[in-house]
Amino acid sequence: MTSPLSHLPIDPGDRFDSDAIQTARAAGNIWACLPGGGSGRTGAPGGAPPTPGIAPYLYFLISGIFHYLGPAFATLLFAAVAPLGVAWLRIASAAVIFAAWRRPWRRLKGMTRQDILLTGGLGLVLAAMNACFYLAIARLPLASVGAIEFLGPIAVAAAGIRDRRNWVALLIAAAGVYLLTGIRLPQEPVGYLFAFANCGLFMAYLVLGHRAAAAGSAAGIDRVAAAMLIAAIVATPFCLAPALPAFAVPMLVLAGIGVGIASSVIPYVTDQLAMARLPRGTFALMLALLPAMAAVIGVLILGQRLWPSEFSGIAMIAAGVALHRPARPIAPQP
Repeated sequence: MTSPLSHLPIDPGDRFDSDAIQTARAAGNIWACLPGGGSGRTGAPGGAPPTPGIAPYLYFLISGIFHYLGPAFATLLFAAVAPLGVAWLRIASAAVIFAAWRRPWRRLKGMTRQDILLTGGLGLVLAAMNACFYLAIARLPLASVGAIEFLGPIAVAAAGIRDRRNWVALLIAAAGVYLLTGIRLPQEPVGYLFAFANCGLFMAYLVLGHRAAAAGSAAGIDRVAAAMLIAAIVATPFCLAPALPAFAVPMLVLAGIGVGIASSVIPYVTDQLAMARLPRGTFALMLALLPAMAAVIGVLILGQRLWPSEFSGIAMIAAGVALHRPARPIAPQP
């Protein structure tokens, strides 16, 4: 029996379709994976690409959980290590683990100029994104940063499609942002500056991550491994000094390595496993789960409390993302 991971179930051509087509196709794929949804078959008549099965969505779920679980533990280190220092421990430990596991330099000989630019750009984005994210969660609740993080993809998609439904989705999400940020913005303008910077960098990560996964998850993971090495080099001049106090306490170093595994190794690997099998539109639908995950983790692990209006803002942002899809479904194309 063929393993569900041994082939690429999504036509690579759909990565270049419009966001409307990708999102409609994603909605159809999600429905087909639900119990009783679709025909229950792995293929479609007429040679259409088979649905990806449940595995890619499980990869996304695992990535989403660890995307915030690791940073939640990282915030516990802020009492002993500055946020940029924790960011360096995360990046450096992940880079060492990826290097030992994947040995990405093996692919240097066959890399084209485009591959080098992609890997280098992803490394720069990872370094800046991790730094901005930690500087944001050091000042704001994890749920707030998580909700802001995925506003970029929905805003770009809505701006690119002149559709009333998508404009309504954008307005709902914008109202959610107002509710979410209105309470703390006067007190934490710097925190929101870093949160929105992280949002833009997260958009870049999604775009570059999908390009890295275009040749399959194995090649994508190797590219991420190389990018993490670049990120460590880029981050070291800015983040090593704040991390030095951790080296006086072995437990802090071990905790930093744990943060690197939980925050970077596991999420980035599962991201590539999912991105290699799902188009970008699927991520636009499923990103609505992230603020809820961040809120639950923030409450359970960090004991953070959110105002009712902040919960309402998160719910409105999630509703806006879920609403963002064409009103008239578009049939999948072979």
